[in-house]
Formats: sequence, C-alpha cells, structure tokens
Amino acid sequence: MSAHDNIHDNGLLRFMTCGSVDDGKSTLIGRLLFDTKSILADTLTQIEKTSTKRGMDAVDLSLLTDGLQAEREQGITIDVAYRYFSTGTRKYIIADAPGHEQYTRNMVTAASTANLAIILIDARKGVLTQTRRHSFLAHLVNIPHIVVAVNKMDLIDYDQARFDAIVADYQAFIAKMGLFADGRDIQFIPMSALNGDNIVDRSESMPWYTGTTLLELLEKAPAAHTGHAEPFRFPVQFVCRPQDSANPELHDYRGFMGTVESGSVKVGDLLTALPNGRESRVKAVHLGGEAIAEGITEQAITILLEDEIDISRGDMLVKSGEVPAQKKEIDAMLCWLSETPLSPARTYLIRHTTRTSKAKLTGIAYKLDVNSQEQVEASQLVMNDIARVGFKLAQPLFADPYSQNRATGAFIVIDESNNNTVGAGMIL
Repeated sequence: MSAHDNIHDNGLLRFMTCGSVDDGKSTLIGRLLFDTKSILADTLTQIEKTSTKRGMDAVDLSLLTDGLQAEREQGITIDVAYRYFSTGTRKYIIADAPGHEQYTRNMVTAASTANLAIILIDARKGVLTQTRRHSFLAHLVNIPHIVVAVNKMDLIDYDQARFDAIVADYQAFIAKMGLFADGRDIQFIPMSALNGDNIVDRSESMPWYTGTTLLELLEKAPAAHTGHAEPFRFPVQFVCRPQDSANPELHDYRGFMGTVESGSVKVGDLLTALPNGRESRVKAVHLGGEAIAEGITEQAITILLEDEIDISRGDMLVKSGEVPAQKKEIDAMLCWLSETPLSPARTYLIRHTTRTSKAKLTGIAYKLDVNSQEQVEASQLVMNDIARVGFKLAQPLFADPYSQNRATGAFIVIDESNNNTVGAGMIL
C-alpha cells in the first residue's frame, strides 16, 4: 500500500473562469497553478523570460494560460484554454473562457461541462454588463456552484466596505433577474490574483475576511453527479461481438458498450431497451475486460443481458422504473454556433447522446439579449445568438429536461451538407 492510498479522493472537478477583459482570469489560473506547484520548471523559465522582455518586474502568470500567439500578443483570451492540475486530494480541469460577447459560443461550450464557475469582478469597476452576461450564461447551462471572486482588492487598498457594496450589488441583480433562484450555492471571495491573496494562501491584508480561500472552496466543492440521485441512462455506442472462433465462450458474447451518463447499474437490475421497450436483466457488467459488480457515472462499461434483445447504436438502456419521456417534438434553448444563420426552411440533424435524427425548426419563440436578459422577437438566428426554439423530429428521442440531467438533456445541431456542428441546445 502506497502512502497515497489512504488519501481521500474528492473526485474530478471541472470548473471555469469567466469575467471581463483584464479582470485577471488568466492571472488567477496562473496563480493557482503557481501556488499549488503545478508548473514545470522549464515553463516557469520561459514565462520569466517573456515577462522580462516585456519590461515587467514580476512574472506575468497570465502567460501560463493564453496559449494562442494572438492571445499573448493582444493580451486577450480568444479560445477556451483547458488546464489540468491536481492537489493531493483532487484532480482539476480548468476551462479559461473568453469574456467578449463575440465569443459567447466559446463560453457556452466551456460552461456546458463545468460543475463550478468562478465569476471575476474587478474591485475597481464592480458589477458590469459582462458580469451580468456571464452570470446569466452560467445560470442557463445550469452550473450548480458559483464563486463570485472580487479580484484586484490590492488596487483599492483591501477596502471591506467596497467589497460589501459589490456583494450587495450582485445579489440585488440576481434577485431582480431571478437567476440561481433554485437555491444554488453562491460564495463571495475578496482576492488579489496578482499578489496571491486568498487564492491558495490566506491574505494577511484582509483580516476582516474570515471565509475560505479559493483553493479550500474548490477542494470541498461536490463532484459532478453527487448533488441528487440521478436515473440510470446508458446510450449504446457499440454492440460488441468478438470474432474469436478459437474461444467457444465468446460464440454467444453480445456486449453493449457505452458510457454511463448518469446513475449506476448492477448485476441483476431489470433494464428497458429504448425505443423497443423490451426488458431484460443484467447478466454481467465489464470494465476494461474485467467483471465488476456495479457500473457508475462516467465509466465506460460493457453490459451483458440475460435475453437476446435487438439493440443497436443509438438505443438507450434505462432502469425499468425510470423510463424518460419519448419526444417527437422538443422545446429548447439553443445557442447558434455557425456563421451561416439558422434557416427555418432547412432540415438539420440533431444528435442527442448516441442517437441522430433529422429535424425541422417549428419556430423561434424569442431571442435573448444576453446583455439585458430581455426576450426579443426574431425570425432567424446568427452566430452567438441564444434563443428558445422548437424542433420537430423524424425519429423520437429519449430525453430528460436539461435542468435535471445535463447529459441526456443536451443535443447538438449538425448541418447535413458539410457535417459541421452549427448549434448546441438544452431541452426544457
């Protein structure tokens, strides 16, 4: 037994940072990586050189995340950058999402898999339009945990009154807009990413703040899928029939391979295959060729059933008491990703889990102004637009509302002519 075996593993946490230009998102991530000793020595040497070349007296930690040449030259974040680090008790994936309105689609993409969002506010500027937009998008994609980080406290002499005013301002805004009204977890932290105040180490400059540091908060945040009991959802990706004629045991082997999107499955569970509705019990569950007693969320497993049932890619296995609704029409919030506008005249493909169906737009109920959160009329959608739309499907989908299950409540829209992903949707 190694020394690491008795350390408690809190699971993987995917989180994202969002904020306006120059709020210090990239510096914050750089500081997290730097203070948790997650940077390789050669990387540090490289950014020290670049910082010196720019005439800076301290290391510019934002250079750790701005990976694209254009981002480093312009000092802005354009694409979503993913960074990985781990502490003794947890692994992290950070998505650094751009703040600009023209990159709304990048932010929605990053937010869709995040379990926690850090919304940065510049202590000198307070709650801006950008802050409202990012909070709204975090609300829209159902991120369960929100950390409002009031950064650059060093530039306002660590003034507690100013911090309290920003917190009150933010709470008034979300109450007015009805955001996070479902009892979502929201925390406020005063910090300075540049100086490392309240990121990994406690700040001596803010003795009035008695709450947790950012890293303590990240360490304690619940992992994905632990908030409430979720129904078992298993979209079939592949039907495995091993071609090994020398092994008689494999002649009748028929395993259904896929990823457990939510819930868990044990040997003996009664499952229903969708769309045909036939039932069978689980004979075995395999992970990496080994038999296991139970398959859990996010594991890629193979399920063997006691009966011969016609199941193929695109079908879904669920527990018999937890069958999702079958939908030939869906009502959804859609983020349009393509430079070609959404056309009501065209047929699109909708991919939901492993299932694909042709679809026609039945209407655009309204478009959202992401800055004011107002609903406006629209006859078409262009890139970065978010709207409430309806689709009619050629084949039924087995979907849960996105608010209950992010995996089986999400879909992408594909352009048939070039196979490009043109939209991302959340089923209401």
